[in-house]
Amino acid sequence: MHKLLLALTFIFIFLITGCSSNSSGNNEGDQTTISFVHWRGEDAEVFNKLIKKFEDENPTIKVKMSVIPSDQYTTVLQTRLRGGGAGDVFTSFPGAQFELLSKAGYFSDLTNKAFVKQYNQNLITNGQKDGKQLAVPYQLVFNQPVYNTAIFEKLNLKPPRDWEGFLQLCETLKENGYIPIAFPGDNAPAQFMNSMVMNNQPDENALRNLQDGNTKLSDQWWVKTLSQINELNEKGYFQNDVLGTKQDGAISLIAQEKAAMFAMGSFSISSIQQQNPDIELDSLAPITVPANEAKYEGIHTSTFMLAVNNQSKKKEAAEKFISFLSQKDIATEYANDTAQHVTVNDVTYTSPALKKLEPWINKKTLFQPRYTITNANVEKAVTGSIQDVLGGTSPEDAANKAQGLVDQNISN
Repeated sequence: MHKLLLALTFIFIFLITGCSSNSSGNNEGDQTTISFVHWRGEDAEVFNKLIKKFEDENPTIKVKMSVIPSDQYTTVLQTRLRGGGAGDVFTSFPGAQFELLSKAGYFSDLTNKAFVKQYNQNLITNGQKDGKQLAVPYQLVFNQPVYNTAIFEKLNLKPPRDWEGFLQLCETLKENGYIPIAFPGDNAPAQFMNSMVMNNQPDENALRNLQDGNTKLSDQWWVKTLSQINELNEKGYFQNDVLGTKQDGAISLIAQEKAAMFAMGSFSISSIQQQNPDIELDSLAPITVPANEAKYEGIHTSTFMLAVNNQSKKKEAAEKFISFLSQKDIATEYANDTAQHVTVNDVTYTSPALKKLEPWINKKTLFQPRYTITNANVEKAVTGSIQDVLGGTSPEDAANKAQGLVDQNISN
């Protein structure tokens, strides 16, 4: 009887420990579930495929993906990261968001991780702070308008080399029944401004220097930029109700071939082609000065910065997932399936959309000026002045108002 009770006790302990081990789902020793948070909903299908490959190669790790819309990402992400319960792997925008999250201590130090060496070192510097690699930018995008090549060919149009040429291009498109530029009022101010300002103020630190008072939005270069955006709007080169048009609505205008250009950037190509798989797109940057005065041809950004949450209890598994995404063959698959150039070395682009844009990799482009601003309120003042102009405020008044907001934020 004594032996029977002892045997039953061992069986009971075995069942209890076995069940608890299988149901935990978060232990490094058996099965770990990591949270992957990002903003690119248009990439979810591709990521699901890659996650399946990762899980097949790493059967003890599961990846739960969570997508936050890009316009909510900055405000929602920090709440998700707090406490380490979500976002074991997360993505960050460069600039103000990266600065905010680094000050809050959310980035793990990736400096000595082997996978960092698989990236083009010149394209990942914006993921560094205080000598440490805190995040690795995964995407290389061109933050300038994309255009419908078939419409341009039909009307015998080519990307212009100066401001007068750009205005004439827009007028020709308008005369032929097209909206020259689909402009989402919620997000385009933060994108379109970059190529508009790159030659008006070619100093790569101009917007960064707003934060220490060395440049001002009331200076001639920013007033000129606002005046040119205002000119495009007043001449009817944007769609009606610019400020009331959200990004999805503007994407539909170019996907349906009602608009010839889209004021965002190359990162939007996959969203456009999801609505119209047959559309062929290329990229151009408005040149706002005479051709012989232009220093830059366009804008580039390395973004979608992969990071490990410093508060995560599953850092080893999180690092394995980033290492997996950093492999050349996986990065190649991601790039071609999402129409996104990447910063990983030796990737081969086979996607027609990417091959079309590949020449931009070797053109003289400026890193996106907006992302040199590390103060979120200063960034809001800059983009807000564009929205003010689109809403009817004069460029001078909009610039002065914005500079007043900058002064308030840098004096606090």
